[in-house]
Amino acid sequence: MNNPARIDVKAFIDERPMSAMQWLLLVLCFLVVAADGMDVAIMGFLAPSILQEWGVSRAAFGLVMSAAPIGLVFGALVAGPASDRLGRKTVLTASVFLFGVFTVATAFAQDLTQMAALRFLTGLGLGAAMPNTTTLLSEYVPQRSRSLLIAVMFTGFNLGSGVVGFAAAWLIPHFGWRSVLVMGGALPLVLVPLLLALLPESARFMVVRRQPAERIAAVLGRICRTVFPAGTTFIATEPPVAAKKPIGVLFSRGYGLMTLALWATYFMGLLVIYLLTGWLPTLIKDAGLPIETAATVTAMFQIGGTVGAILVGWTMDRVAPTRVIAAAYAAGAVCILCLGSAGALSASLALLVALAGFFMSGAQTGLNAFAPGCYPTMARATGVSWMLGMGRFGSIVGSMFGGVLLTMGWGFGAIVSLLALPALLAAGAVLGARAAEADDDSAGKPELARG
Repeated sequence: MNNPARIDVKAFIDERPMSAMQWLLLVLCFLVVAADGMDVAIMGFLAPSILQEWGVSRAAFGLVMSAAPIGLVFGALVAGPASDRLGRKTVLTASVFLFGVFTVATAFAQDLTQMAALRFLTGLGLGAAMPNTTTLLSEYVPQRSRSLLIAVMFTGFNLGSGVVGFAAAWLIPHFGWRSVLVMGGALPLVLVPLLLALLPESARFMVVRRQPAERIAAVLGRICRTVFPAGTTFIATEPPVAAKKPIGVLFSRGYGLMTLALWATYFMGLLVIYLLTGWLPTLIKDAGLPIETAATVTAMFQIGGTVGAILVGWTMDRVAPTRVIAAAYAAGAVCILCLGSAGALSASLALLVALAGFFMSGAQTGLNAFAPGCYPTMARATGVSWMLGMGRFGSIVGSMFGGVLLTMGWGFGAIVSLLALPALLAAGAVLGARAAEADDDSAGKPELARG
């Protein structure tokens, strides 16, 4: 920065230590992700009580359980282009408000049809929140610690998923299952005024959208505790793209192969994670172990995943990210094979499940941290959100495929061992993303915002 009147926003952020406002942004995004995790997991804890009270079958309740994941797909696909047009803060705040309101509304549903419709609308907000927290945080933290900080943010999801389970265990006996939904919706609604007051708009987004330099100076100065002189010019160095719209960028030259590789990796990773965590309690119980053991062992996957996410993120800031992610997926495949070979009655069951969670969830979170840097600012939110949206089909396929294999008579060892294949495919796909990235030799071109 030899010329103080011309500021490259990314370089300016990368060269400075983290400020208090940047740490506050991390906390706010962490809380949003925790609220997201609560509302994604909430119906699993309420299902037994609802089934008993309403006298409906598990098959009929499947409509409710699948409504939010479907909404998540559509929410993610819509949120990215909207964020790249309207701004990260606007779409993120709206998404939190949306899933908070509809979670509370679900508490007053009177039948399965109403509940399924409300859960679908909740899913729209949930699907929009995650990619926008990822994008906004990635644009405001230094590159030297970006992967680690995004990984820390994503641990909020596991925290939220766990907290709602403890809350449900206490609230349901005292106030009924509807009270859990009220709590699950009220907490994100409490966040909304905090986001409106404290959350900054992305300075890089503002530059690319050619907003007034005075506005950019005010926002970036507040975040980085700097006073910019009048007439300062802000730039965001971006690779040239031929496409005019964010969705077009995803498939333009230099990005198309990267986009497909990211989608394939995320799809395979979620397929493994959702099939394993969704059906592992049933598989363990069918092997003859008590349900308490099944629940405890399955929880080890989330514990291992939380630790793995942080360590994978830390390593990605020091080693080529795609190599780290691919190695984690490959190690996850090895652990899954060992788990399938050992069987449900093995003394090392909990350890192997924790190791599988460590590598698979660590790799998946690492991919979330890697994806924002693959796209230019004008299409970054679209690229991240569409990766998440397309990957959600993997979670749907994984959840359904496990049930199909069980009905075909497959046992613990066969089903678990089979999951090593998509884990290896994920490792190969992310290396394909690296190759696609290396193939893009286009030079950067600055977008200007002049005062």
